[in-house]
Amino acid sequence: MFDATQMALVLGGLLFLVAFGVHIAVALGLASALGIYLMMDGDMEVVRSFISNTAYEAIRDYIFAVIPLFILMGEFLARCGAARDLFALVNRVTKWLPGRLGIATVFANAIFAFVSGVSIAAAAAFSRIAYPEMKRYGYDRQFSLACIAGSACLGMLIPPSVLMIVWGVITEQSIGSLFLAGVVPGFLVVGVYSLYIVYFALRYPALVGETAGPGVVSVTASGAAVAGGPGRATMVPAAPPSTVEEDDFGKTIVGTLLVLVLILSVLGGIWLGFFTPTEGAGVGATLSLFIAIGRGMRAKDIFDVVLTVGRTSAPLLLLLVTAQLYSRVLSMTGITGAVQAFFLDTGLPPLAILGIMIFIWFLLGCVIDSISIILLTVPVFAPIAGTLGYDPLAFAMIGIIAIETGLLTPPFGILVFTVKAALPNEKVSVGEIFRGAIPFWICLLCVIAMLIAFPALATWLPNLGKTGV
Repeated sequence: MFDATQMALVLGGLLFLVAFGVHIAVALGLASALGIYLMMDGDMEVVRSFISNTAYEAIRDYIFAVIPLFILMGEFLARCGAARDLFALVNRVTKWLPGRLGIATVFANAIFAFVSGVSIAAAAAFSRIAYPEMKRYGYDRQFSLACIAGSACLGMLIPPSVLMIVWGVITEQSIGSLFLAGVVPGFLVVGVYSLYIVYFALRYPALVGETAGPGVVSVTASGAAVAGGPGRATMVPAAPPSTVEEDDFGKTIVGTLLVLVLILSVLGGIWLGFFTPTEGAGVGATLSLFIAIGRGMRAKDIFDVVLTVGRTSAPLLLLLVTAQLYSRVLSMTGITGAVQAFFLDTGLPPLAILGIMIFIWFLLGCVIDSISIILLTVPVFAPIAGTLGYDPLAFAMIGIIAIETGLLTPPFGILVFTVKAALPNEKVSVGEIFRGAIPFWICLLCVIAMLIAFPALATWLPNLGKTGV
Protein backbone atom coordinates (compact mmCIF):
# COMPACT_ATOMS: atom_id res chain seq x y z
CA MET A 1 0.00 0.00 0.00
CA PHE A 2 1.21 3.51 -0.77
CA ASP A 3 2.20 5.94 1.94
CA ALA A 4 1.23 9.61 1.85
CA THR A 5 4.53 10.66 0.24
CA GLN A 6 4.16 8.23 -2.65
CA MET A 7 0.54 9.28 -3.21
CA ALA A 8 1.64 12.90 -3.33
CA LEU A 9 4.34 12.04 -5.86
CA VAL A 10 1.88 10.35 -8.22
CA LEU A 11 -0.86 13.00 -8.02
CA GLY A 12 1.57 15.90 -7.81
CA GLY A 13 3.55 14.59 -10.77
CA LEU A 14 0.41 14.31 -12.86
CA LEU A 15 -0.75 17.85 -12.04
CA PHE A 16 2.76 19.20 -12.65
CA LEU A 17 2.92 17.65 -16.12
CA VAL A 18 -0.56 18.92 -17.05
CA ALA A 19 0.20 22.42 -15.74
CA PHE A 20 3.33 22.65 -17.88
CA GLY A 21 1.55 21.70 -21.08
CA VAL A 22 2.40 18.01 -21.40
CA HIS A 23 -0.27 16.24 -23.47
CA ILE A 24 -2.83 14.71 -21.14
CA ALA A 25 -2.34 11.20 -22.57
CA VAL A 26 1.42 11.38 -21.95
CA ALA A 27 0.88 12.84 -18.48
CA LEU A 28 -1.55 10.08 -17.50
CA GLY A 29 0.79 7.41 -18.86
CA LEU A 30 3.86 8.75 -17.04
CA ALA A 31 2.00 9.23 -13.75
CA SER A 32 0.59 5.71 -13.99
CA ALA A 33 4.00 4.24 -14.73
CA LEU A 34 5.44 6.09 -11.73
CA GLY A 35 2.67 4.72 -9.51
CA ILE A 36 3.30 1.13 -10.62
CA TYR A 37 7.07 1.61 -10.26
CA LEU A 38 6.69 2.81 -6.66
CA MET A 39 4.17 0.11 -5.80
CA MET A 40 6.40 -2.67 -7.21
CA ASP A 41 9.59 -1.40 -5.58
CA GLY A 42 11.20 -0.40 -8.85
CA ASP A 43 10.65 -3.63 -10.82
CA MET A 44 10.66 -2.30 -14.42
CA GLU A 45 9.61 -5.64 -15.88
CA VAL A 46 6.37 -5.55 -13.89
CA VAL A 47 5.81 -1.95 -14.98
CA ARG A 48 6.26 -2.89 -18.66
CA SER A 49 4.03 -5.94 -18.36
CA PHE A 50 1.26 -4.04 -16.55
CA ILE A 51 1.20 -1.24 -19.13
CA SER A 52 1.26 -3.56 -22.14
CA ASN A 53 -1.51 -5.79 -20.76
CA THR A 54 -3.72 -2.82 -19.95
CA ALA A 55 -3.22 -1.34 -23.42
CA TYR A 56 -3.98 -4.66 -25.11
CA GLU A 57 -7.15 -5.24 -23.09
CA ALA A 58 -8.33 -1.67 -23.69
CA ILE A 59 -7.79 -1.62 -27.45
CA ARG A 60 -9.41 -5.01 -28.04
CA ASP A 61 -12.54 -3.85 -26.18
CA TYR A 62 -15.49 -3.85 -28.58
CA ILE A 63 -16.88 -0.63 -27.11
CA PHE A 64 -13.92 1.42 -28.36
CA ALA A 65 -15.37 1.36 -31.88
CA VAL A 66 -18.26 3.53 -30.69
CA ILE A 67 -16.29 6.78 -30.79
CA PRO A 68 -15.00 6.74 -34.40
CA LEU A 69 -18.29 5.37 -35.73
CA PHE A 70 -20.46 8.04 -34.13
CA ILE A 71 -18.02 10.76 -35.20
CA LEU A 72 -18.14 9.32 -38.72
CA MET A 73 -21.94 9.46 -38.70
CA GLY A 74 -21.91 13.10 -37.66
CA GLU A 75 -19.24 14.09 -40.18
CA PHE A 76 -21.12 12.56 -43.12
CA LEU A 77 -24.29 14.44 -42.24
CA ALA A 78 -22.48 17.70 -41.51
CA ARG A 79 -20.63 17.66 -44.83
CA CYS A 80 -23.71 16.83 -46.92
CA GLY A 81 -25.78 19.80 -45.71
CA ALA A 82 -28.03 18.18 -43.10
CA ALA A 83 -27.24 20.92 -40.56
CA ARG A 84 -28.32 23.60 -43.03
CA ASP A 85 -31.59 21.75 -43.69
CA LEU A 86 -32.30 21.52 -39.97
CA PHE A 87 -31.73 25.24 -39.45
CA ALA A 88 -33.81 26.13 -42.52
CA LEU A 89 -36.78 24.06 -41.39
CA VAL A 90 -36.77 25.20 -37.76
CA ASN A 91 -36.39 28.78 -38.94
CA ARG A 92 -39.51 28.44 -41.09
CA VAL A 93 -41.72 26.95 -38.38
CA THR A 94 -40.67 29.39 -35.59
CA LYS A 95 -41.30 32.69 -37.40
CA TRP A 96 -43.95 33.61 -34.81
CA LEU A 97 -41.45 33.45 -31.92
CA PRO A 98 -39.48 36.49 -30.71
CA GLY A 99 -35.80 35.94 -31.43
CA ARG A 100 -36.71 33.14 -33.85
CA LEU A 101 -33.24 32.85 -35.38
CA GLY A 102 -31.74 32.26 -31.93
CA ILE A 103 -34.44 29.67 -31.21
CA ALA A 104 -33.81 28.07 -34.60
CA THR A 105 -30.09 27.83 -33.81
CA VAL A 106 -30.78 26.11 -30.47
CA PHE A 107 -33.33 23.62 -31.83
CA ALA A 108 -31.28 22.82 -34.93
CA ASN A 109 -28.25 22.19 -32.71
CA ALA A 110 -30.36 19.92 -30.50
CA ILE A 111 -31.49 17.79 -33.44
CA PHE A 112 -28.01 17.80 -34.99
CA ALA A 113 -26.58 16.71 -31.62
CA PHE A 114 -28.42 13.40 -32.00
CA VAL A 115 -26.14 12.54 -34.93
CA SER A 116 -22.99 14.47 -34.12
CA GLY A 117 -21.75 13.91 -30.57
CA VAL A 118 -19.04 16.57 -31.02
CA SER A 119 -19.71 20.16 -29.98
CA ILE A 120 -16.86 21.62 -32.02
CA ALA A 121 -18.38 20.35 -35.26
CA ALA A 122 -21.71 22.00 -34.38
CA ALA A 123 -20.04 25.30 -33.47
CA ALA A 124 -18.14 25.42 -36.77
CA ALA A 125 -21.17 24.43 -38.87
CA PHE A 126 -23.72 26.80 -37.34
CA SER A 127 -21.28 29.70 -37.29
CA ARG A 128 -21.37 29.57 -41.09
CA ILE A 129 -25.09 28.75 -41.32
CA ALA A 130 -26.87 30.73 -38.59
CA TYR A 131 -24.67 33.80 -38.16
CA PRO A 132 -25.13 35.19 -41.72
CA GLU A 133 -28.91 34.96 -41.24
CA MET A 134 -28.77 36.71 -37.87
CA LYS A 135 -26.54 39.40 -39.30
CA ARG A 136 -28.86 39.93 -42.26
CA TYR A 137 -31.85 40.48 -39.99
CA GLY A 138 -30.05 42.95 -37.72
CA TYR A 139 -29.30 40.74 -34.72
CA ASP A 140 -26.77 42.02 -32.23
CA ARG A 141 -23.42 40.43 -33.03
CA GLN A 142 -22.47 39.51 -29.48
CA PHE A 143 -25.86 37.91 -28.85
CA SER A 144 -25.74 36.02 -32.17
CA LEU A 145 -22.30 34.54 -31.61
CA ALA A 146 -23.14 33.67 -28.00
CA CYS A 147 -26.27 31.81 -29.19
CA ILE A 148 -24.14 29.72 -31.53
CA ALA A 149 -21.43 28.97 -28.95
CA GLY A 150 -23.92 28.22 -26.17
CA SER A 151 -26.17 25.97 -28.24
CA ALA A 152 -23.16 24.05 -29.57
CA CYS A 153 -22.76 22.65 -26.03
CA LEU A 154 -25.74 20.44 -26.82
CA GLY A 155 -23.47 18.29 -28.98
CA MET A 156 -21.94 16.88 -25.80
CA LEU A 157 -25.13 16.79 -23.72
CA ILE A 158 -27.51 15.00 -26.09
CA PRO A 159 -26.63 11.43 -27.13
CA PRO A 160 -24.60 10.13 -28.85
CA SER A 161 -22.01 12.14 -26.94
CA VAL A 162 -18.27 11.58 -26.89
CA LEU A 163 -18.20 12.68 -23.26
CA MET A 164 -20.83 10.08 -22.34
CA ILE A 165 -18.82 7.39 -24.09
CA VAL A 166 -15.63 8.40 -22.26
CA TRP A 167 -17.50 8.56 -18.95
CA GLY A 168 -18.97 5.10 -19.56
CA VAL A 169 -15.60 3.58 -20.40
CA ILE A 170 -13.92 5.08 -17.33
CA THR A 171 -16.69 4.12 -14.87
CA GLU A 172 -17.69 0.87 -16.62
CA GLN A 173 -21.30 2.05 -16.88
CA SER A 174 -23.66 1.10 -19.67
CA ILE A 175 -23.17 3.55 -22.54
CA GLY A 176 -26.72 2.85 -23.73
CA SER A 177 -28.08 3.87 -20.32
CA LEU A 178 -25.96 7.02 -20.33
CA PHE A 179 -27.33 7.90 -23.76
CA LEU A 180 -30.90 7.57 -22.49
CA ALA A 181 -30.08 9.50 -19.33
CA GLY A 182 -28.88 12.44 -21.42
CA VAL A 183 -32.08 12.95 -23.43
CA VAL A 184 -34.24 14.71 -20.81
CA PRO A 185 -31.43 16.91 -19.37
CA GLY A 186 -30.39 17.80 -22.92
CA PHE A 187 -33.85 19.02 -23.84
CA LEU A 188 -34.11 20.72 -20.46
CA VAL A 189 -31.10 22.79 -21.51
CA VAL A 190 -32.87 23.50 -24.82
CA GLY A 191 -35.94 24.74 -22.92
CA VAL A 192 -33.94 26.98 -20.56
CA TYR A 193 -31.91 28.40 -23.47
CA SER A 194 -35.12 29.10 -25.40
CA LEU A 195 -36.74 30.89 -22.45
CA TYR A 196 -33.68 33.12 -22.13
CA ILE A 197 -33.67 33.94 -25.85
CA VAL A 198 -37.38 34.80 -25.83
CA TYR A 199 -36.87 36.98 -22.74
CA PHE A 200 -33.92 38.73 -24.38
CA ALA A 201 -35.92 39.31 -27.57
CA LEU A 202 -38.87 40.78 -25.64
CA ARG A 203 -36.60 42.89 -23.42
CA TYR A 204 -34.32 44.15 -26.21
CA PRO A 205 -36.27 43.85 -29.49
CA ALA A 206 -33.91 46.19 -31.34
CA LEU A 207 -31.06 43.73 -30.76
CA VAL A 208 -32.86 40.86 -32.49
CA GLY A 209 -34.09 42.77 -35.54
CA GLU A 210 -37.64 43.17 -34.25
CA THR A 211 -37.55 46.97 -34.39
CA ALA A 212 -35.22 49.46 -35.98
CA GLY A 213 -32.88 50.89 -33.40
CA PRO A 214 -29.62 52.83 -33.64
CA GLY A 215 -27.27 51.02 -35.93
CA VAL A 216 -29.77 48.21 -36.55
CA VAL A 217 -30.82 47.32 -40.07
CA SER A 218 -34.45 46.28 -40.51
CA VAL A 219 -36.08 44.89 -43.63
CA THR A 220 -39.18 46.60 -45.01
CA ALA A 221 -42.06 44.89 -46.74
CA SER A 222 -40.72 46.02 -50.10
CA GLY A 223 -37.45 44.23 -49.48
CA ALA A 224 -35.37 47.37 -48.97
CA ALA A 225 -33.49 47.85 -45.73
CA VAL A 226 -33.70 50.94 -43.53
CA ALA A 227 -31.07 51.99 -41.01
CA GLY A 228 -33.15 52.98 -38.00
CA GLY A 229 -32.66 55.37 -35.16
CA PRO A 230 -33.58 58.89 -34.12
CA GLY A 231 -33.28 61.23 -37.08
CA ARG A 232 -32.06 58.40 -39.32
CA ALA A 233 -34.09 57.09 -42.22
CA THR A 234 -31.34 56.37 -44.68
CA MET A 235 -32.21 53.74 -47.24
CA VAL A 236 -29.48 51.16 -47.69
CA PRO A 237 -29.35 48.37 -50.27
CA ALA A 238 -31.44 45.36 -49.38
CA ALA A 239 -29.52 42.36 -48.15
CA PRO A 240 -29.15 39.50 -50.59
CA PRO A 241 -31.92 36.91 -50.46
CA SER A 242 -31.60 34.49 -47.59
CA THR A 243 -30.31 31.06 -48.37
CA VAL A 244 -33.05 29.83 -46.08
CA GLU A 245 -35.71 31.49 -48.21
CA GLU A 246 -34.21 30.17 -51.44
CA ASP A 247 -33.97 26.60 -50.26
CA ASP A 248 -36.55 24.30 -51.79
CA PHE A 249 -38.93 23.55 -48.94
CA GLY A 250 -39.67 20.03 -50.17
CA LYS A 251 -35.99 19.09 -50.24
CA THR A 252 -35.52 20.59 -46.80
CA ILE A 253 -38.38 18.50 -45.41
CA VAL A 254 -37.01 15.32 -47.02
CA GLY A 255 -33.50 15.99 -45.74
CA THR A 256 -34.74 16.60 -42.22
CA LEU A 257 -36.98 13.52 -42.24
CA LEU A 258 -34.02 11.38 -43.28
CA VAL A 259 -32.04 12.69 -40.33
CA LEU A 260 -34.95 12.01 -37.96
CA VAL A 261 -35.30 8.45 -39.32
CA LEU A 262 -31.59 7.96 -38.72
CA ILE A 263 -31.90 9.22 -35.13
CA LEU A 264 -34.89 6.96 -34.40
CA SER A 265 -33.16 3.96 -36.00
CA VAL A 266 -29.97 4.32 -33.99
CA LEU A 267 -31.14 5.50 -30.57
CA GLY A 268 -34.45 3.64 -30.76
CA GLY A 269 -32.64 0.43 -31.66
CA ILE A 270 -30.26 0.87 -28.73
CA TRP A 271 -33.10 1.65 -26.31
CA LEU A 272 -35.26 -1.27 -27.43
CA GLY A 273 -32.33 -3.66 -27.33
CA PHE A 274 -32.14 -4.47 -31.03
CA PHE A 275 -28.42 -3.78 -30.99
CA THR A 276 -25.63 -2.59 -28.70
CA PRO A 277 -24.28 0.99 -28.78
CA THR A 278 -21.38 -0.18 -30.92
CA GLU A 279 -23.68 -1.90 -33.40
CA GLY A 280 -25.96 1.15 -33.35
CA ALA A 281 -23.01 3.35 -34.19
CA GLY A 282 -22.18 1.09 -37.13
CA VAL A 283 -25.77 1.23 -38.37
CA GLY A 284 -25.78 5.02 -38.03
CA ALA A 285 -22.48 5.45 -39.88
CA THR A 286 -23.72 3.23 -42.73
CA LEU A 287 -27.08 5.01 -43.05
CA SER A 288 -25.42 8.43 -42.92
CA LEU A 289 -23.08 7.34 -45.71
CA PHE A 290 -26.08 6.39 -47.87
CA ILE A 291 -27.73 9.74 -47.12
CA ALA A 292 -24.53 11.61 -47.96
CA ILE A 293 -24.14 9.74 -51.27
CA GLY A 294 -27.78 10.42 -52.09
CA ARG A 295 -27.14 14.14 -51.52
CA GLY A 296 -24.24 14.16 -53.95
CA MET A 297 -21.18 13.41 -51.84
CA ARG A 298 -18.34 12.14 -54.02
CA ALA A 299 -15.60 9.59 -53.38
CA LYS A 300 -13.02 12.31 -52.65
CA ASP A 301 -15.32 13.88 -50.06
CA ILE A 302 -15.93 10.48 -48.44
CA PHE A 303 -12.18 9.88 -48.23
CA ASP A 304 -11.70 13.32 -46.63
CA VAL A 305 -14.39 12.52 -44.05
CA VAL A 306 -12.77 9.19 -43.14
CA LEU A 307 -9.36 10.87 -42.86
CA THR A 308 -10.77 13.62 -40.64
CA VAL A 309 -12.47 11.08 -38.37
CA GLY A 310 -9.23 9.12 -38.08
CA ARG A 311 -7.33 12.23 -37.05
CA THR A 312 -10.00 13.09 -34.49
CA SER A 313 -10.63 9.68 -32.95
CA ALA A 314 -7.08 8.29 -32.78
CA PRO A 315 -5.97 10.74 -30.03
CA LEU A 316 -9.21 10.02 -28.15
CA LEU A 317 -8.55 6.29 -28.19
CA LEU A 318 -5.00 6.86 -26.92
CA LEU A 319 -6.47 9.01 -24.14
CA LEU A 320 -8.87 6.24 -23.15
CA VAL A 321 -6.06 3.67 -22.99
CA THR A 322 -3.95 5.83 -20.68
CA ALA A 323 -7.05 6.78 -18.68
CA GLN A 324 -7.85 3.13 -18.00
CA LEU A 325 -4.25 2.63 -16.90
CA TYR A 326 -4.53 5.67 -14.61
CA SER A 327 -7.84 4.46 -13.16
CA ARG A 328 -6.38 1.03 -12.37
CA VAL A 329 -3.35 2.56 -10.67
CA LEU A 330 -5.56 4.80 -8.52
CA SER A 331 -7.53 1.77 -7.35
CA MET A 332 -4.53 -0.49 -6.77
CA THR A 333 -2.46 2.06 -4.90
CA GLY A 334 -5.27 3.17 -2.61
CA ILE A 335 -5.35 6.77 -3.81
CA THR A 336 -9.05 6.58 -4.62
CA GLY A 337 -9.82 5.20 -1.17
CA ALA A 338 -7.67 7.83 0.51
CA VAL A 339 -9.40 10.72 -1.30
CA GLN A 340 -12.78 9.16 -0.56
CA ALA A 341 -11.91 8.83 3.14
CA PHE A 342 -10.71 12.44 3.21
CA PHE A 343 -14.03 13.75 1.88
CA LEU A 344 -16.14 11.52 4.10
CA ASP A 345 -14.10 12.26 7.24
CA THR A 346 -14.70 15.99 6.86
CA GLY A 347 -18.24 15.46 8.12
CA LEU A 348 -19.65 17.65 5.37
CA PRO A 349 -23.15 16.81 4.10
CA PRO A 350 -23.35 15.04 0.72
CA LEU A 351 -24.64 18.18 -1.01
CA ALA A 352 -21.60 20.16 0.15
CA ILE A 353 -19.21 17.47 -1.10
CA LEU A 354 -21.03 17.43 -4.43
CA GLY A 355 -20.70 21.22 -4.55
CA ILE A 356 -16.92 20.91 -4.03
CA MET A 357 -16.69 18.45 -6.94
CA ILE A 358 -18.67 20.80 -9.20
CA PHE A 359 -16.48 23.73 -8.15
CA ILE A 360 -13.35 21.72 -9.02
CA TRP A 361 -14.85 20.94 -12.44
CA PHE A 362 -15.52 24.64 -12.98
CA LEU A 363 -11.93 25.54 -12.09
CA LEU A 364 -10.47 22.83 -14.33
CA GLY A 365 -12.76 23.96 -17.14
CA CYS A 366 -10.90 27.27 -17.17
CA VAL A 367 -7.61 25.65 -18.16
CA ILE A 368 -8.08 22.20 -19.77
CA ASP A 369 -10.53 20.51 -22.12
CA SER A 370 -13.61 18.48 -21.16
CA ILE A 371 -12.29 14.99 -21.94
CA SER A 372 -9.12 15.65 -19.95
CA ILE A 373 -11.21 16.76 -16.98
CA ILE A 374 -13.18 13.51 -17.08
CA LEU A 375 -10.01 11.45 -17.29
CA LEU A 376 -8.43 13.26 -14.36
CA THR A 377 -11.36 13.46 -11.95
CA VAL A 378 -14.05 10.88 -12.64
CA PRO A 379 -12.01 7.83 -11.50
CA VAL A 380 -11.85 9.53 -8.08
CA PHE A 381 -15.18 11.37 -7.93
CA ALA A 382 -17.50 8.61 -9.18
CA PRO A 383 -16.79 6.16 -6.29
CA ILE A 384 -17.24 9.00 -3.78
CA ALA A 385 -20.61 9.94 -5.30
CA GLY A 386 -21.69 6.30 -5.12
CA THR A 387 -20.75 6.10 -1.45
CA LEU A 388 -22.71 9.29 -0.76
CA GLY A 389 -25.80 7.69 -2.30
CA TYR A 390 -26.02 9.60 -5.58
CA ASP A 391 -27.44 7.66 -8.50
CA PRO A 392 -24.59 6.93 -10.98
CA LEU A 393 -26.60 8.10 -14.01
CA ALA A 394 -27.78 11.32 -12.36
CA PHE A 395 -24.24 12.04 -11.15
CA ALA A 396 -22.93 11.42 -14.66
CA MET A 397 -25.33 13.97 -16.14
CA ILE A 398 -24.52 16.51 -13.42
CA GLY A 399 -20.83 15.99 -14.06
CA ILE A 400 -21.06 16.19 -17.85
CA ILE A 401 -23.06 19.43 -17.76
CA ALA A 402 -20.70 20.92 -15.16
CA ILE A 403 -17.71 19.95 -17.25
CA GLU A 404 -19.42 21.31 -20.38
CA THR A 405 -19.51 24.77 -18.83
CA GLY A 406 -15.77 24.74 -19.41
CA LEU A 407 -16.43 25.00 -23.15
CA LEU A 408 -17.82 28.49 -22.51
CA THR A 409 -15.42 29.47 -19.72
CA PRO A 410 -12.37 31.71 -20.28
CA PRO A 411 -9.54 31.41 -20.97
CA PHE A 412 -9.84 27.95 -22.61
CA GLY A 413 -13.47 28.01 -23.84
CA ILE A 414 -12.84 25.97 -26.97
CA LEU A 415 -16.31 26.62 -28.41
CA VAL A 416 -15.71 30.36 -28.26
CA PHE A 417 -12.43 29.99 -30.14
CA THR A 418 -14.12 27.67 -32.66
CA VAL A 419 -16.85 30.25 -33.41
CA LYS A 420 -14.25 32.98 -33.83
CA ALA A 421 -12.11 30.80 -36.13
CA ALA A 422 -15.14 29.87 -38.26
CA LEU A 423 -15.79 33.56 -39.02
CA PRO A 424 -12.36 34.96 -39.98
CA ASN A 425 -13.85 37.99 -41.74
CA GLU A 426 -15.64 39.20 -38.60
CA LYS A 427 -13.54 41.55 -36.48
CA VAL A 428 -14.67 40.03 -33.21
CA SER A 429 -12.67 39.32 -30.07
CA VAL A 430 -13.01 36.21 -27.97
CA GLY A 431 -13.75 38.47 -25.01
CA GLU A 432 -16.87 39.73 -26.74
CA ILE A 433 -18.14 36.18 -27.27
CA PHE A 434 -17.26 35.17 -23.71
CA ARG A 435 -19.28 38.11 -22.34
CA GLY A 436 -22.26 37.23 -24.51
CA ALA A 437 -22.09 33.59 -23.40
CA ILE A 438 -22.44 34.39 -19.68
CA PRO A 439 -26.27 33.97 -19.68
CA PHE A 440 -25.93 30.58 -21.39
CA TRP A 441 -23.35 29.58 -18.77
CA ILE A 442 -25.86 30.54 -16.07
CA CYS A 443 -28.55 28.50 -17.86
CA LEU A 444 -26.31 25.42 -17.57
CA LEU A 445 -25.94 26.07 -13.84
CA CYS A 446 -29.72 26.21 -13.49
CA VAL A 447 -30.04 22.80 -15.16
CA ILE A 448 -27.38 21.38 -12.82
CA ALA A 449 -29.41 22.64 -9.87
CA MET A 450 -32.56 21.01 -11.29
CA LEU A 451 -30.76 17.66 -11.66
CA ILE A 452 -29.46 17.84 -8.09
CA ALA A 453 -32.95 18.58 -6.80
CA PHE A 454 -34.71 16.11 -9.12
CA PRO A 455 -32.32 13.27 -10.14
CA ALA A 456 -35.25 11.43 -11.72
CA LEU A 457 -34.88 13.83 -14.67
CA ALA A 458 -31.84 11.76 -15.64
CA THR A 459 -32.94 8.32 -14.44
CA TRP A 460 -36.54 8.24 -15.64
CA LEU A 461 -35.90 7.30 -19.28
CA PRO A 462 -33.25 4.59 -18.58
CA ASN A 463 -35.51 3.05 -15.94
CA LEU A 464 -38.42 3.15 -18.39
CA GLY A 465 -36.28 1.20 -20.85
CA LYS A 466 -35.47 -1.41 -18.19
CA THR A 467 -39.14 -2.03 -17.55
CA GLY A 468 -39.58 -2.90 -21.22
CA VAL A 469 -42.03 -0.10 -21.91
